[in-house]
This record gives sequence, C-alpha cells and structure tokens, in this order.
Amino acid sequence: MATRDRPSAAEGARTIAASTNSGTLATLTATGDPWASFVTYGMLDEAPVLCLSSLAEHGRNLQTDQRASISIVSPGDDPDPQSWARVTLAGVAERPVGDDLVAAREAHLAAVPGAANYIDFGDFTVWVLRVARVRWYGGYGRMDVATGEEYAAVRPDPVAPHSATAIAHLNADHADDLCAMARTLAGFPDASAATCTGADRYGLDLRVTTPRGIAYTRVGYAAPIDSHRDLRSATVELAQRARIGG
Repeated sequence: MATRDRPSAAEGARTIAASTNSGTLATLTATGDPWASFVTYGMLDEAPVLCLSSLAEHGRNLQTDQRASISIVSPGDDPDPQSWARVTLAGVAERPVGDDLVAAREAHLAAVPGAANYIDFGDFTVWVLRVARVRWYGGYGRMDVATGEEYAAVRPDPVAPHSATAIAHLNADHADDLCAMARTLAGFPDASAATCTGADRYGLDLRVTTPRGIAYTRVGYAAPIDSHRDLRSATVELAQRARIGG
C-alpha cells in the first residue's frame, strides 16, 4: 500500500488507467511477432475493456494468443513528453460471457460512447484484459512495478483528476507559500522559488529552484484526503505548518 505522503505504484497505475480511454495495445501475431496498435477502452473495475474487430490485426491476434499489454499515457503540461505519467498493464485477455459480458459492454460504452455504432456488429468482440503485471512511471525519478493483485486491491486517486484548477491557483496566488513549503517541509532551505506540478490525496509535488539548479520534491498533508473538495484545507494546513518552520 501507499506510504502516508505518496501514492503506491498500484494507485498511480489505477489513476492513470482511469484518466483516459485510449492507449496502445500490444499483441502477438501468429508467428510470434509483436504488434502495437491504437485502441480505445473502458474500465470494468481495474480491467481495461476492449472492443476489437476481427478485420483488424490486433483482433485476429487475440483470437490466437490472448497474451497482451496496453500502454497508457497521461499527457501533462510539460512540453517534454518524457515527463508524462504512463503505465503498462500486462496480462491475458478473455472474452466475457453472460452477465460479465453485459457489464463489460456497458463499461466500454460508458467510456467510448461512439462504440454504440459498431459494438454489436458480428466482427467485433468485447475483450477484458486481466492484469497480471504493472509497470508505472510517475515522472522523472518515479517508477516502480506492481503485481496484478496489488493493482486490483486499490482504487484510482480521487483528487488528482480534479486538481488542475487548484494547482493553477496555488501557482498564481500562493507562490510564497509553496516556496516556504520547499524550504521548511521538503528540505530545501536555499529554495528561491517553487511550483506545484501535481496534487493527489497524499500531498503535493513541487518543482524547486535553488542556486544548485532545479529539483523535484514532495510535501505530504497532515493526513490523506478523500475528495478534491478537501484539497484547499489540506494545502492551507501545509502553508501554516511551513510558516512556523514545520
């Protein structure tokens, strides 16, 4: 599970997977060659739900070999795409039946409404990717792996997907408070400036300017929060704590 002030790799992966509806699917051809292709997906709990045509190579590949992985990128504001958070979910695809198929179909349509135009065509099949292995990347210096069990046991972060407005407000109106956090709470007493680059239920990510160069760090709230509506009170507490020296 996550530590008090930082999400676990499994939580980070769940949050990225829930943040979008498209990725790159990797399958294996009949001759064992890798094949990567763009796909859309929905989420049934922790499992990506795909709707693939047998006319497409990835659809034919899964009919032969159900091993697959999907790479999902969460674009950020940084112009360097290497800094963007991303995850690879690897496992085995299965064709749900009965009530499981109904639930998977609804999950896909909820995320990809346009699929209603083709999901019931005879050449399309609904697949659920059962995740066995996870590789998460949360930005420079932040990467880890997780098992399928760890990934399934957590939930997406309730704060990060709704934090953009709050982050913009912190950077525009509370630059001094962010710098104080970097100096007294994050161990950068020579910080001359700090910018908030991310927020989640455990804390804030900061980009810190020092005479020695740029550094990336983290400050944790007094306690985890369960909604983006609690973000303001959590950051006010951080600012107050920073002003009195921790």
